[in-house]
Amino acid sequence: MRPEHSDNADTPAPVGFARVLGYFLRLGTIGFGGPIATVGYMQRDLVEQRNWMARQDFLDGVALGQTMPGPLAAQVAMWVGYLRRGPLGALAVAVAFIAPSFLIVVTVGFLYSRYAGLPVVQALFYGIAPAVMAIITIAAVKLVRLTDRRDWRLWAISALVFVLTALTGTEPVLVIIGAGLLMILLDARPRLRWPHRRGKDGEQPPARDDGPSRSLPFALPYGALGAVVGGGTLLALGLFFLKTGAVVFGSGLAIVPFLRDGVVNQHHWLTQAQFLDAVAMGLITPGPVVITAGFIGYLVAGLPGAIVATVAIFTPIYLGVIVPGPWFLRHRDNKQVKAFVTGATAAAAGALCGAVVVLTRQAVTDWTTAAIAIVTLGLLWRFKIGEPYIVVAAGALGILLH
Repeated sequence: MRPEHSDNADTPAPVGFARVLGYFLRLGTIGFGGPIATVGYMQRDLVEQRNWMARQDFLDGVALGQTMPGPLAAQVAMWVGYLRRGPLGALAVAVAFIAPSFLIVVTVGFLYSRYAGLPVVQALFYGIAPAVMAIITIAAVKLVRLTDRRDWRLWAISALVFVLTALTGTEPVLVIIGAGLLMILLDARPRLRWPHRRGKDGEQPPARDDGPSRSLPFALPYGALGAVVGGGTLLALGLFFLKTGAVVFGSGLAIVPFLRDGVVNQHHWLTQAQFLDAVAMGLITPGPVVITAGFIGYLVAGLPGAIVATVAIFTPIYLGVIVPGPWFLRHRDNKQVKAFVTGATAAAAGALCGAVVVLTRQAVTDWTTAAIAIVTLGLLWRFKIGEPYIVVAAGALGILLH
């Protein structure tokens, strides 16, 4: 069942769901650059170029994603599927978006475990990382322009959160929520009303029973996880990545220290060098960065470990879209909800721009990587070059130089 969909000034063009799935399968295959860039691709492709999605629908997905746990790109992708086909649509888009990068990290994990390390990954990352920073920078600039338009208050919110994120290295979720509340106070301050009287004899209407069809999507991720968890290590993997997916907010910036503490220090599944290789794999492969979980799972427990870790980390993300989704769709025309979304989205855009600064510090480590980043930025700003070509060229350059 498709959720109710409110009219927008920019009415999207009709398109079949199969084409939507095809788009996300392609995005998961060639969408390099991490969550910030991937959200930028979706904005460019679905809103600006193809008009498959109304601008406000897209911004609603960004706002919902920033206030729910999990990486932003996967949440926005699932939101698009949810708007089209409800919970099952969100699940179908998630599978299409995640499958290509999952297959890549499992393949590389197989080679990595056989050959006791993969130095070529570090060489590739040396060239690709600064180029990816240029891709992310352009995507972040486009997103903040789409979000703030000509409202100086929104630009002020974005600037403040940008500085806060860049200085602290963390994404301030409470500040993002506070920005939404601030816009409610400025634009849609609610009036106090006496509560409505109850109906006859004080009876409340019976709770709605959605039946088993709506509970099915909730059971699918947990069923898949339970089907493959059979041992102590797999159970520990599943619980750890389930918790990780439930407590990490934003663009994926916060997931690296959380993973390192659990994988290296607490469970001792990987060495520090292996963990850095796993993070590099998440950054240089297309699709969502948290697919790093699949690579870690494979190194710890083979293919079952990769499946358990991937299903576990994406389950809270999926539930963070479909559980609040019905309420959000019913109330998003409410002026308070609109004001909250406006403020939260502006703050989220500022946080993503701040994350660019933090990630660039890690990727640009010398004059060579700085030159790669600047040249890539100039080429992308001046010419319409496909991102996969940039990534391939930068990877080849990294092997030659490193």
